[in-house]
Amino acid sequence: MNKEFFVALDLLEKEKGIPKQYMIEKIEAALLSAFKKEFGNNTLMRIAIDPVKEDMRVYLQKEVVEEVVNPQCQISLEDAKAISRRNTLGKMVETEVKPKNFRRLSAAAAKSVIIQGIREGERKAMQDAYESKREEIITATVSKVFPESGNVLLETGTGHATLLKSEQIPGETFYVGDRVKVFVMEVNKEAKGPLVTLSRAHAGLVRRIFELEIPEIIDGVVLVKGVSREAGSRTKISVMSRDADVDAVGACIGNHAIRIAGIVEELRGEKIDIVKYSDIPEEYVAEALAPAVVRSVTFTGERACKVIVDEDQLSLAIGKEGQNARLAARLTGFKIDIKSE
Repeated sequence: MNKEFFVALDLLEKEKGIPKQYMIEKIEAALLSAFKKEFGNNTLMRIAIDPVKEDMRVYLQKEVVEEVVNPQCQISLEDAKAISRRNTLGKMVETEVKPKNFRRLSAAAAKSVIIQGIREGERKAMQDAYESKREEIITATVSKVFPESGNVLLETGTGHATLLKSEQIPGETFYVGDRVKVFVMEVNKEAKGPLVTLSRAHAGLVRRIFELEIPEIIDGVVLVKGVSREAGSRTKISVMSRDADVDAVGACIGNHAIRIAGIVEELRGEKIDIVKYSDIPEEYVAEALAPAVVRSVTFTGERACKVIVDEDQLSLAIGKEGQNARLAARLTGFKIDIKSE
């Protein structure tokens, strides 16, 4: 039986990623709890689990005392000497408890704790796997679509996780078997609640896609400096080149716009403005308001500026329902007041 027990622990570690030592600690705690129910809460027990020898034993412990007050955890010196002449006052006398003395009720209690330990171990293993991917992109497969809520169940390779409707790109649809890229926003370390929060609406998704798809960014020649996004509609992403011979914006667009076209397709047709980053705030703000042409930028405060554009550029600079100005403000970190000349 012991051999089968340790084989089972090896399988749990191999197939579910639950460390053997973690399960041994859980099993020790479960057996202690069950034995205390059997023999009393004041009982002293020792569990000896040896994974090398594939052996497990349980010992009842009693302290050698002159006068026994609590027979559950104490033994007289006379009785201790009868067991072994080497026993002295203060020493712990151990008696092995055989499995046949372990009632079915206690066994069921231990089994329940062990099953709970397996569940906790599985969750912890998945937590660790997701934690290594936090703020990164993973590719998942659609396992189920819930028409009532709009949520989507994904198979991530680590387990199953839900992509909430609120974290999807507005208007996109999913079908079972679809392969989708999702951004790992948060990993929940608590026992309750969703294990992981996935998103396709987060600005981090766009940043990571660029960092995965554009060779110059992968090589570190081009850097992503900022992203502001309104998912499903429009994104502004600012980039800069560390090499004077490399055009950061051009690198992201690619020949015949092939690179940017692939990213737009992944984002379900979302418009993307690639902005040239500048350390000079006036230049950065002007670039961020593209495709509008800016005549001048004047700072009116520490984080505020006034932008002047030609009359025919005003609506373009502000954008539909103020979107262009809003995204530019988020990207640069400046409050932008746009006026026509």
